[in-house]
Amino acid sequence: MNEHVCIAPDVRLGENVRLSKFVNLYGCEVGANTKIGAFVEIQKNATVGRNCKISSHTFICEGVAIEDDVFVGHAVTFINDSYPRATTLGGELQTEKDWKVEPTRVKKGASIGSGSTILSNVTIGENALVGAGSVVTHDVPANAIVAGNPAKVRRYITNPIEVEK
Repeated sequence: MNEHVCIAPDVRLGENVRLSKFVNLYGCEVGANTKIGAFVEIQKNATVGRNCKISSHTFICEGVAIEDDVFVGHAVTFINDSYPRATTLGGELQTEKDWKVEPTRVKKGASIGSGSTILSNVTIGENALVGAGSVVTHDVPANAIVAGNPAKVRRYITNPIEVEK
């Protein structure tokens, strides 16, 4: 690696993983043949599958599980806490023991458009498409195309060739 990539010793990288500059990885797992763009952070206890593309400026927090063949556009943000707070009721800075990670899952073959925000406790279904700039607040069914804030189902992919157009 080089001086512009920060990879903690507890990171598990599959074969042929490609990393751009200014990447921060710790305590996570990235599958074989995945490409990670510049300015991406992947936190501990997050997983990215095989053959994925994670575009620049994306934040993948603890509790996110991304399956194989997933595309994540530029500047996508994942959330793992529905009610984040900096301090406890007693006024002390919160630590890991003061909150619980809320999981998020992105199923095989899904695509998430640039600038989207994915809230916690959601599953994005297999082959689903999330439009750019969407805010995903609920589960996305398999093969659904969703967009907006909050993201709503616009239609379903009925023919895999459709997504290539």
